[in-house]
Amino acid sequence: MRKHFITAMGFCLVVAMAACDSAGKKTEEVDARADSANMSDTAMATMPADTAMYNAASASISGTKADTVVTGMAKFTRKGNKTELQLTLEVPKKANSTVAVHFHEHGDCSDEGKGAHGHWNPTNEEHGKWGSGKYHSGDIGNIKLDKDGKATFTVETDRWTIGGPEKTNILNRGIIVHSGVDDYKSQPAGNSGSRIGCGVIQKM
Repeated sequence: MRKHFITAMGFCLVVAMAACDSAGKKTEEVDARADSANMSDTAMATMPADTAMYNAASASISGTKADTVVTGMAKFTRKGNKTELQLTLEVPKKANSTVAVHFHEHGDCSDEGKGAHGHWNPTNEEHGKWGSGKYHSGDIGNIKLDKDGKATFTVETDRWTIGGPEKTNILNRGIIVHSGVDDYKSQPAGNSGSRIGCGVIQKM
């Protein structure tokens, strides 16, 4: 009887050790999967932002103030190593006058356009006149409206890309129409008046 008891205890001990070993292996497998998942999460978190280049973008422009109707469309097309802007604008209240147009840092038209923050200026230059001396990459400048408050404007430049490097990427920038004239010298924005129109540049 004593011999059978010892044999039974030995068998139980072997089973217990096997169970512990199996549990340990399962724990290691779970930990390994968790580590793998954490590594994947870390890799995803550190992946660079999308730097893809696109051929076209646009921004639909609308008014930011209840008392001023503003409509417009900005279309961007990649042509070789340059990007072309074709802008149409209509501000009936400002017929036969001039308004200023600029790109701003953020594509956010909230709070009457103030959500767009300041001028887009990736080269850290002074505000000025487009194509003359120092100027912001977003310094489009003054647009003359006709007797119906309408205007068209076209410009082509290698300072913009549709996607790509942060220094030239116009995607998700704000395009702002100001109520006044840009004097091309006052810092940092040309004393251009309030923000009466706003749009967000998005890929097509």
